[in-house]
Amino acid sequence: MKNHLISATIGFGAGCLGAILTLHSNAPSEQPLQWQERPVFTRTPTRSAVIGATEAPYFVKAAGRTVDAVVHVKTRQSRGAASHPWLELFGYGRSDRPAQGSGSGVIIDDRGYIVTNNHVIDQADEILVSLNDNRTYPATIVGTDPSTDLAVLKIEPIGRVPTVPFGASSDVGIGEWVLAVGNPFDLTSTVTAGIVSAKSRNINILRSDPSTMEYPIESFIQTDAAVNPGNSGGALVNSQGELIGINTAIASRTGSYSGYSFAVPSTIVKKVVSDLLNFGEVRRAYLGIQVTPVTQTLAEELGMESVAGCAVTGVLPGSGAAESALSQGDVILAIDGTPVSNFPELQECIVRYHPGDVVQVEFARDGSTAIVEVQLKSREGYTAFSDKAIPATDNEHIWLKEASAGLSAVPPAVASALKIDGGAQVTSLAEGKFTNAGIQKGFIITKINTSSVEGPSDVQGAFEHFDDGLLVEGLYPNGQKAYYGMAVRH
Repeated sequence: MKNHLISATIGFGAGCLGAILTLHSNAPSEQPLQWQERPVFTRTPTRSAVIGATEAPYFVKAAGRTVDAVVHVKTRQSRGAASHPWLELFGYGRSDRPAQGSGSGVIIDDRGYIVTNNHVIDQADEILVSLNDNRTYPATIVGTDPSTDLAVLKIEPIGRVPTVPFGASSDVGIGEWVLAVGNPFDLTSTVTAGIVSAKSRNINILRSDPSTMEYPIESFIQTDAAVNPGNSGGALVNSQGELIGINTAIASRTGSYSGYSFAVPSTIVKKVVSDLLNFGEVRRAYLGIQVTPVTQTLAEELGMESVAGCAVTGVLPGSGAAESALSQGDVILAIDGTPVSNFPELQECIVRYHPGDVVQVEFARDGSTAIVEVQLKSREGYTAFSDKAIPATDNEHIWLKEASAGLSAVPPAVASALKIDGGAQVTSLAEGKFTNAGIQKGFIITKINTSSVEGPSDVQGAFEHFDDGLLVEGLYPNGQKAYYGMAVRH
């Protein structure tokens, strides 16, 4: 990826911040969680009320509506911890001390569904959730989405539990009062207040993982509400006590609150949670373009009146954008009437949709504006998801038992865009040889051990007739070529 080029199928993001950025759960450590420097508690000096001073905002109702629905999430991870090298020298080996961590979560369904940050529960072997009334329940993971750092947990409470209703983060204005509710430093049900400092922040804190095709989606709400380690996964609510974000990160040189905190907006949270509950995965849609921010120089070259929008630097073959009137050099100005002034805003707009949805894209070209309809697709180029095992009835669709994968003929539009003949596309995956090798859904197999692949049956034949190893060649719908090796034993 070139410097200063934001390149994605609306799934990548980059940005920077001068301060050190941290995900602010009490992260797992080699020993049970301990703070090297305990916070110092002192009495705050009293202040006399000033007659005629502006009345402070009243947060009692919002806090009361929220605190009982924000939970304390405690994790335990059993892993071998390195012992002292002198002990290893005398044969005592490694110790097996469990690592512990903690964070916060928000109950969004009275049956016990909780949203939190993925980094709070990542790699946890045991998760316990404590309610504000001191009840504690074991929790299971319903689903995770590393791209947005969100996860959904489930507890089995006795009776119904309190919830926080979703609010519309898109309606929140800069300067609006907000509350952060969580469990900093293991202090349960802590409420702090601040204002919205900025929106659509990309702070480059979430990392991409090409091996899993996970790329960060960052469009944070920035606030100055005090947020500290342990607040991760907690609620950011408006003055009505409605959930407008999940507190996720802080900007700090010390690891503790320094005036800047960041929350995933509820527009993203609601979509991710809904997908995880309904499908067990996030069904993400893409425009299929590469973009770069509009600079003053670029705006002048394009004859634009304002420096805003996202300039299209490339259109991916087989994507919804490729099948529309959009082309390189256009500047995206709005999605379904929502103005887009930068890449994070574009991400936040598109992330709300599913493959197959049609959006109206307003764009600028040659000094004038126009609107075009674009049907969004999945990363693999489809307008719908299907992960069911497909019966081996013909050469168009088969279930390759040897690799625990579903294979289909390459859609004509995708084949034409990639300029390939034949091939077999991976349309569904379970744990097996393909996943072990690193193959992802959407991968198109074009060759195995120098033999061309015309369709799914050729892949099945290769697994049946080749012994020892297979070299699988192909490419992804974005044009990226890849090679995978795997062993075959009959």
